[in-house]
Amino acid sequence: MDQTAEIQRHMAFHLTGAPGGDLESVDFAARPALLAPYRDLAALRYDYPVVLVDDAVDEACVSSLTTLVDHMLRDNAPRGVEGERVRRSVLRAEREIRRLVAAGARGILSDLWAQAAPDLADETEHLNVDGEVADCDAELPRRVVAHAWHSVQRQKARRFHADVDRLVQALSDILRAAFIHSEPGRRPESLQAAFGSLHSDQFDFDMMSRLLGRSSPRDELPPDRRERIERALEVLRRQRFFDPAPGSSSAQSPEPPFEYRYTSCRAAVDAFRERLPAVVEFVKAMSIAELEADGRYVGSQHDAFFQSFDENSLSREDLARFPDYLVCVHGDESGAVIDLLSSGLPVKVLVETEELLAPEHFGVHLRSTQLASTVIGLMDVFAFQATSSSLYQLRERLLASLRYTGPTLLSIFSGPSSASSDLPPYLLSAAALEGRAFPAFTYDPEAGPDLASRFSIDENPQPELDWPIAPLEYADASLQRVVEQIPFTLVDFAACDRRYARHFARIPREHWSDETVSVDQWLTLDPAEAEARVPHVLVVDDNDRLQRLIVDAKLMHAARRCRELWHGLQELGLAHRHLAPALLDEAPPEPLEPSVAEVPGAAVAAVAEETAADDPWIETPRCSTCNECTGINDRMFAYNDNKQAYIKDPDAGTFRELVEAAESCQVAVIHPGKPRNPDEPGLEDLIERAKEFQ
Repeated sequence: MDQTAEIQRHMAFHLTGAPGGDLESVDFAARPALLAPYRDLAALRYDYPVVLVDDAVDEACVSSLTTLVDHMLRDNAPRGVEGERVRRSVLRAEREIRRLVAAGARGILSDLWAQAAPDLADETEHLNVDGEVADCDAELPRRVVAHAWHSVQRQKARRFHADVDRLVQALSDILRAAFIHSEPGRRPESLQAAFGSLHSDQFDFDMMSRLLGRSSPRDELPPDRRERIERALEVLRRQRFFDPAPGSSSAQSPEPPFEYRYTSCRAAVDAFRERLPAVVEFVKAMSIAELEADGRYVGSQHDAFFQSFDENSLSREDLARFPDYLVCVHGDESGAVIDLLSSGLPVKVLVETEELLAPEHFGVHLRSTQLASTVIGLMDVFAFQATSSSLYQLRERLLASLRYTGPTLLSIFSGPSSASSDLPPYLLSAAALEGRAFPAFTYDPEAGPDLASRFSIDENPQPELDWPIAPLEYADASLQRVVEQIPFTLVDFAACDRRYARHFARIPREHWSDETVSVDQWLTLDPAEAEARVPHVLVVDDNDRLQRLIVDAKLMHAARRCRELWHGLQELGLAHRHLAPALLDEAPPEPLEPSVAEVPGAAVAAVAEETAADDPWIETPRCSTCNECTGINDRMFAYNDNKQAYIKDPDAGTFRELVEAAESCQVAVIHPGKPRNPDEPGLEDLIERAKEFQ
């Protein structure tokens, strides 16, 4: 075939989107090549599902199932052969729970555990926690945010009830003391009531009354002070802002507590306005109670102030005493969201985004950054943006945004609700983060005096680069193992969605050439050179065969726009956008575990004809530092700076030591690979034992 004509056809598709010649339409479920290892997420140990832990506070309110199981095995699994049996059974139960949840099962952890492993039901007591199990799906953002919001409100309620109870007790003591010194308080029946019935037959209360009447001065409260204190007590006791705590002094309201969760900005504003007089009245009562409790209330100074006390007298600190309003809406309500946040009301607004690429014109990023960027301009609004796949990792930042005393925007990508991709929601969400289609960032108005200290993009993978880089391992035409460091771009993210298949065309493998360049390379070319080259992206088909797809100009324009917008975020976060090329000139990046799916320790599977690598490896991020492996061979196994194990030198020991280390590992993170010495004794038995850990 004429190579020039072939290149011209490639260029024609790139410019027009019309395939021809050797080019083929993408009629298979394309998957970015870096996602090839993650065909079966349920078989991998990663961040999801999570457990929404009952009655927990801080980061403990959301815990990964993997983490809970690791802690249970570390703290409770017996040693020796019995410990290995228990460990394997528990890990099988964990895998089954993951499969059940991925298939749509709902429920609390203890129930799902009993369903997955009835013979291990007694082991749930070692988990020490329980709660709803949530997978990374379309419902996850609302479930996690609502659960974390409830956790923050519970902490606020404890402080609220402690303050109210203290003031109610102080005001009650003032009234009680005044009554004791009053004429009614010195009557025999009042004295007898004060002593109770236990010793009442041992005292002459008539005589006591006459004696106290002579010696005790009359000290009744002035009527205006009594009325002021009694009114404040009534307001404090009848509050409806928080659920009444058992034994609390503020548990006497006959009406139910207010509701604070809404699905409409307007409904939240209306509710706030309707309750504002009650808020003003309560803050006024609290302020009067504080002054009276300390003996500092002076009528000539304070009466006029409290007579004119209204909603304009409320401070942010006053409003921070009360529950925050949680409003959950979708991205098409951005105008109402801006109005609500700019009002300064105590609201936490969750905006869920399902679509990032407009089907016809690829209006990428407008939905994902315009709203959050506008909010940052308001200066006093906390902005938190993330994908659902990263919510567990970013739960500390999420909680910080919910604890903030002012308004907060929570912008979260949950993935399309339509079945437009064969990828599980977790991978699609992670691909949006990796491809910079929905970058994560936080803006914390209280983090520092300037924008540089308040704004952070550190939540993104490799934020100093245009696109995050990860290793791709595959077999070439000669079946030789090849490892390349390739970026994950917006185009890779678009390739996950069948609706955008028309923007790609497949080049048969026999027609691969150097005339096409990778997407990231094409984006760095000057305009004149870019006009003469055709960009491609690497994907795999249903059989994990590596494919090269040409990308049309419309999608490449979106990718360029995406990169420019990312540069803007880098500048806001003081991550210099020209740093990446300088770093790459100095030294190539270190080989990385695939970060696209954020799956700790997932194997780097080969695509095309080869199988997984034969080398031993350790899921280092999950190491519990038990010293088992280093005790077997500290030349083969070593600890990194975080005191977590890695394979220092696979040739510094035997395959038997690798297998024994895998068997003794409490959290099952050691994978022996294949024997490196074919002459090692007992290999047949060792290979069979190693299958459990591959």
